[in-house]
Amino acid sequence: MNAVASNSGMDADTFDQFLEQLERYVRERLIPAEKDVIENDALPQDIIDEMKDMGLFGLTVPEDYGGAGLNVTQYAKVVQTMAYAAPAFRSIFSINVGMFNSAIKNGGTEDQKAEWWPKIANGAIACFGLTEPGSGSDSAAMATTARPDPEGNGWILNGTKRYITNAPYAEVGLIMARTEKDALPKNAHVSAFVVPMDTPGVSVGSPDKKMGQSGSHIADIMLDDVHVPGDALLGGETGQGFRFAMMSLDNGRISVGAASTGYARRALDSATRYANERQAFGQPIANFQLIQQMLAESWTEIYAAEAMMADVTARVDRGENTVKHAAAFKVFASEMCGRVVDRVVQVYGGAGYLAEYDAERFFRDARIYRIYEGTTQILQLQIAKHMLRDYAKGL
Repeated sequence: MNAVASNSGMDADTFDQFLEQLERYVRERLIPAEKDVIENDALPQDIIDEMKDMGLFGLTVPEDYGGAGLNVTQYAKVVQTMAYAAPAFRSIFSINVGMFNSAIKNGGTEDQKAEWWPKIANGAIACFGLTEPGSGSDSAAMATTARPDPEGNGWILNGTKRYITNAPYAEVGLIMARTEKDALPKNAHVSAFVVPMDTPGVSVGSPDKKMGQSGSHIADIMLDDVHVPGDALLGGETGQGFRFAMMSLDNGRISVGAASTGYARRALDSATRYANERQAFGQPIANFQLIQQMLAESWTEIYAAEAMMADVTARVDRGENTVKHAAAFKVFASEMCGRVVDRVVQVYGGAGYLAEYDAERFFRDARIYRIYEGTTQILQLQIAKHMLRDYAKGL
């Protein structure tokens, strides 16, 4: 996948061709492989290798470092396209091209970019270690610590991270840790470290059993006196980790919103097909107006989410502050997806409750979208905070 080096991302014609090829790949290769993914709770290695060869793990890495150099608008479209298939296919590269790459871009030193961008563009899988057993949205409760190594210029990390996507097979993790005892000024106690997962003292727990999203794995990461060099500190400066994390989470939230939109489209297409095939009272149930209402409401909400995605990604590419917009898009799209898959189960009727039909899987898979990268409730608080802040400034 060859990109044109520019601030506007990949050349538009080249990107359109790539997206068209990706859509065919999703429908002809990934969707037929879903049954195998579900039965084995794992992605086939040959598909992972194909995705690496396609450049999916380095979509947002600059071309000079071996990536495709997509802008956020293009990246979100790729995520939406990939999300038409089972979520595991997107999840395997989502941290690479989303939160990890964003943190390196926004906070990494030139040496860190030179070291890690080519590696993740080449397919090294990344994970993002923020959540802990006792803290998620509440950074002040973070217990993982990083203390200066008394024998050198490095750091010693101790703690546990929880629910970490891709932890079982990640090669590198961006780990948030407390470098100061107190949180004054706010969140200045949190720093970020780039930690190779084969570093002595790093261990990964067994994958957690989940409600849905077969083939996508999360697990705990345990850090036991993990020694990292001084240049593992993101940006070479303490107290910036939370800021980098929040900046990258905006990108992650756009990714989740795009995934929600793509998966909602898949579910609706399935329901539309089923409604035309299923007969009742001598005719397809698609002829019944209350079935049509559920289909129409779903299409309308997906369209609204797609319009939000186009707006927020364009704002990011223009360099605007999009904390509020990214949060709003993620909230709307994830909640929308939940409503759509619920209607899809209803359209399927009794069959929608059976595991042999896709509707039941859509329902379970979609539930997590409203939780990770910021729950709906936390993001609503964030949106309101920024609204009130803007009001106080007369904006």
